[in-house]
Amino acid sequence: QMQLVESGGGLVQAGGSLRLSCAASGRTFSSYGMGWFRQAPGKEREFVAAITRLGYITNYVDYVKGRFTISRDNVKNTLYLQMNSLKPEDTAVYYCAATRSSAVPGQDQGKYDYWGQGTQVTVSS
Repeated sequence: QMQLVESGGGLVQAGGSLRLSCAASGRTFSSYGMGWFRQAPGKEREFVAAITRLGYITNYVDYVKGRFTISRDNVKNTLYLQMNSLKPEDTAVYYCAATRSSAVPGQDQGKYDYWGQGTQVTVSS
């Protein structure tokens, strides 16, 4: 069983930065691959970034490469998403998710077993 709680969202101007955090319960955080997803108004939830259990491999959707960085701290049981050079198109509710799969996590939402409640990110133009 895993509980995930996102934080760090807010309002920022275009070109600014935010760091999202996802705090996980339990002592088995390092047994899960982790991902970030987002859902904008009127759109389906989409993949943003993912990271393997020990943080060796990361995976990003093309439109955030070079701007966003996913990382994790397995001592603090926390996942992060550093977002730089934010654009109005990044406005969405951001969700973290955990997968028990040993494969490199990616965009397939069906592979994720646990989800957080989401945190709102709003980027003004």
